[in-house]
Amino acid sequence: MKEIKRQILNAFQNEILTTIKIVSFKFEPMAPVIILVFLTCIVLFAIFYKKPPKKIELPANYRDLLTNHVAFYSRLSNKNKKLFEEKLKEFLGYVQIESVHTEVEDIDQLLVASSAVIPVFYFPSYKYFNLKSVILYPGTFNREEFLTNGYERNTLGMVGTGPLQGSMILSKAALHHGFFQRDQPHNTGIHEFVHLMDKEDGEVDGLPESLLNKNDKQKWLMLVNENIRKIHDGESDISSYAT
Repeated sequence: MKEIKRQILNAFQNEILTTIKIVSFKFEPMAPVIILVFLTCIVLFAIFYKKPPKKIELPANYRDLLTNHVAFYSRLSNKNKKLFEEKLKEFLGYVQIESVHTEVEDIDQLLVASSAVIPVFYFPSYKYFNLKSVILYPGTFNREEFLTNGYERNTLGMVGTGPLQGSMILSKAALHHGFFQRDQPHNTGIHEFVHLMDKEDGEVDGLPESLLNKNDKQKWLMLVNENIRKIHDGESDISSYAT
């Protein structure tokens, strides 16, 4: 595949050079200007061209899987269920789901995509521009070395940094547990995607600035502080870990 791409690129470069020579010969007085315009057009095309999103087809039984395992989806109206499904396809069209020491199954794809869509379902144009891949491990992993047999195998999920910038790592077991056990308060997949939203502005500080305008920030902080107070006072069903 790389060799084919290289041959295509070489052919394209040769075609450009041939075109420039022809233009230079026929319009020699204006050749520099024409060449500059031509090259500018190529550069602008390379900058602004957007690759069409991949056409994603969900598994044949996706509605059953979503209804049985994703409570958020099962409670939506039929109209919003279709919207949810389209958002799943969109997400899977630009984020690659990969794995280490395990297989990526249909249910894994749906649960990862659902984890991404649920926090931003009511924000129509939101996309995770800071994410390219989600890597699944079979169980907990070592935060420092990302190994399933390493020391401190207690990490369920994390947003990648440094060499892993643009990636998210999730425990497949924790991902399933968060959706299959509906009576428990923690969902690892959703939790990590909320971290990713928060991190989009460069800081994990509880302020998802990409979703807030200046007037909303103070209201958001007041809402957060009020809910933290309720958690501390035992007036909330939100886990104390949230504080």
